[in-house]
Amino acid sequence: MRKIRTPRADGLRRRALLTSAALTIAAGLLVRFVGSGTWTNHTGDALYAALVYLLVAAVAPRIPSVLTAAAALAVCTAVELLQLSPLPAALGEIFPPARLVFGTTFGMLDLVSYGTGVLAAGLLDGVLRRRLRVQRPGSRSHGGAAPAETSGQNVP
Repeated sequence: MRKIRTPRADGLRRRALLTSAALTIAAGLLVRFVGSGTWTNHTGDALYAALVYLLVAAVAPRIPSVLTAAAALAVCTAVELLQLSPLPAALGEIFPPARLVFGTTFGMLDLVSYGTGVLAAGLLDGVLRRRLRVQRPGSRSHGGAAPAETSGQNVP
């Protein structure tokens, strides 16, 4: 059987992605405000990147996971490179929660954390995509033979 996408599956996927995004925000805030040590920075960055992936996927649920991951990495990299300018720090002074979105200082290792977060989100999204696809009767699945056609008769 060939797997196909349906509007219902897209809606279910979008809801799952947005629920995951909300949980990712909660986890990120927990790490940021409760955790301590170096691991919190990298974990927070990975969660930030996963959140960006989830939001891109929710906005455009039919684009391939590879393009979703590329878009998420591009956004995260752009935000990180923006930290080379004084703009994010200035925004953080005006509106402190902006620091959570834009950060304040550039860190090369942050890019590695972003890659890790996007990869994790992409792998989980791949599982979600496979589970939500509908099997079309009469089509082949995994190289197997198509089911025999019957005309109301029992076929051995």
